[in-house]
Amino acid sequence: MSSVKWTVDALAPKIEDFLEPVLDAADFDLDYDIYAIEEKSEFISPDIAVDFGGDDVELLLRQRGELLLALEQLTLEALRIPHEDRYRIVFDANDYRMLRIEELRLSAETAAQQVLATGRPFEFGPMTSRERRIIHLALRGHGAVTTRSEGAPPQRYAVVYLKGAESK
Repeated sequence: MSSVKWTVDALAPKIEDFLEPVLDAADFDLDYDIYAIEEKSEFISPDIAVDFGGDDVELLLRQRGELLLALEQLTLEALRIPHEDRYRIVFDANDYRMLRIEELRLSAETAAQQVLATGRPFEFGPMTSRERRIIHLALRGHGAVTTRSEGAPPQRYAVVYLKGAESK
């Protein structure tokens, strides 16, 4: 989306215009900060973060952050952010997303070790596209295994294979 300026000054008012009435209608005791992300990682590289706090923050994080992810998705839809640019804004609370990234990275390494030990593919459970991407990135430089996404949304999942065995 070439017309979007990926700055806090440009997008924060639009994000706030959507979130404020939604949070008020739901009667959530939440506040949030919208800020630019300066430091990028190999797993996640958004331009803008919306970080939630407040008494009801635990509600956002139940069931693997389902409500947090839903708020993010609804906001991206309301702002008409195209699919290819959705990684540029990330919602978080209590560092949930960063902890989840580390959990997925460790799971990917464990899966690779299991595949090397058994020779059999390892299938993860259904994941969001962002979570699958972390699995793929965590193992992209691995010499002996490769990954692929399989299944149809919302049941799409990542699979780890021995290199050369993924087409069998």
